[in-house]
Amino acid sequence: MKKNFIYLVLIGLCLLTGCEKASYSGDSVTGEEQQIEASTTAPLPESEAIVGEYPLIYPAVITLIDPRTMEIVKSFTPQLLGYGTDGELYKANVKKIARDLAGGTKERTGYDQIMVLHKVGENGDVIVEGNPGIVLKESELVDKILTASPKGDHIFLPLYILETDLDIDIPSLDDVTVASFTTYFNGAQSGRSENIELSSNAIHNILVGDGDYFSFNTMVGERTMEKGYQPAPEIINKELVMGIGGGICQTSSTLFNAVDQLGIRITERHHHSLNIGYVPTGRDATVSYGSLDFKFQNTSGAPFLIKSYYSKGALTIAITTSHQYKEILKK
Repeated sequence: MKKNFIYLVLIGLCLLTGCEKASYSGDSVTGEEQQIEASTTAPLPESEAIVGEYPLIYPAVITLIDPRTMEIVKSFTPQLLGYGTDGELYKANVKKIARDLAGGTKERTGYDQIMVLHKVGENGDVIVEGNPGIVLKESELVDKILTASPKGDHIFLPLYILETDLDIDIPSLDDVTVASFTTYFNGAQSGRSENIELSSNAIHNILVGDGDYFSFNTMVGERTMEKGYQPAPEIINKELVMGIGGGICQTSSTLFNAVDQLGIRITERHHHSLNIGYVPTGRDATVSYGSLDFKFQNTSGAPFLIKSYYSKGALTIAITTSHQYKEILKK
């Protein structure tokens, strides 16, 4: 994955009232992430005004700015959140601000966006382009706010762009299979079989570059009847109930057992509340759109393709790559 830092040059930033307009120019440097960063900040010190014989002290203000649009996304006075009176409360409030900006709230969409990976055609061409991921680094934002709290400041959100490195020979990634796993099911159960087939097709030929993040829910999408998903048994709270898309956990669990043979990092995985029979105990990866997900990051140092093969009664997921990456991908 490439690491490109884009530097935004802020011109004419207002010191006290924020900025209504600003212009910038960008440049990039190769790297794993692409950081959106403003190159200058302007402090907002406590100001004094003389009224009669006594100075008035204006409280410090922290202004958080989106470096892409120069939009002021939030302004607050540290003293009103506990700064100077209750350090632990203030730090908790600052962490909540960062968490809400990253993950979102009911009123506002968060800045974090999961990568949508590219899919590759059978002829080796990229036919469906994905989208880069965006990460707001919460710990970095918290540190910036805590540092600026005594006097106030303009702070640009530490946003990072995660992009797939496509500077590779895509057709060669189909050269050799480095890992695979097969699970079995009752092909006579039509609804469950159709759900497994649909989810299998959704993850087939996905390109996972070095450093890329994979999300099962993102790549498969919401399971709805409009997309062809059928009612089928699924496990919820230790009970077997009917649900749209029941059975796709077999796809996510099969995928987990395949990619876990590689040098990747599992970032999210959940177990079923009941034991299932198609994978060994503890080797499952249950998913539920909007809540439970199966995620991993490719930390192997090499790109690979996910191949998913459905047949009546069996699902095989294989991981392929080029000969030059074969040894690198081994766990």
